[in-house]
Amino acid sequence: MPDIINEYQKWKQQGEDLRVQAKHAMENRFRDLLSEAVHIAEEYRTDFGAVLKPPPAVTAFRYKASAKLKAKKPAGKAKPAAAAERATPKPEPPAAKPNPKVAGLQKRLATAKKKLEDAKAGGATTRPYEDKVYEIEDELRLALQA
Repeated sequence: MPDIINEYQKWKQQGEDLRVQAKHAMENRFRDLLSEAVHIAEEYRTDFGAVLKPPPAVTAFRYKASAKLKAKKPAGKAKPAAAAERATPKPEPPAAKPNPKVAGLQKRLATAKKKLEDAKAGGATTRPYEDKVYEIEDELRLALQA
């Protein structure tokens, strides 16, 4: 009888060890696949100037762009001109102490423009974002006139 109990405990321990190994293997594979996806997405963005859209089952795929690819980006001849066209100049605060209301509006405007660009890149409806940018620009214009 004690042999059966010992065998069962050994079997249970082996199963737990195998479970831990499988867990680590799955976690490592998941990280490797995500790293590869980030690399492909960055390469696609630098080569084609657009953001890759994930499949519908994936609700979000965000990553921090690496500094390496930003350094490589100006290597193409036509790409710097296209990047300069896409870049939107941000309103600069006056040389004097900036008005906190204006600074807040500028920050909101930058956020709204980023959301608009993300919506355009993702193929989502852009009308609400365009309206929001227009409203904030109007508020900013009025605040600067005062």
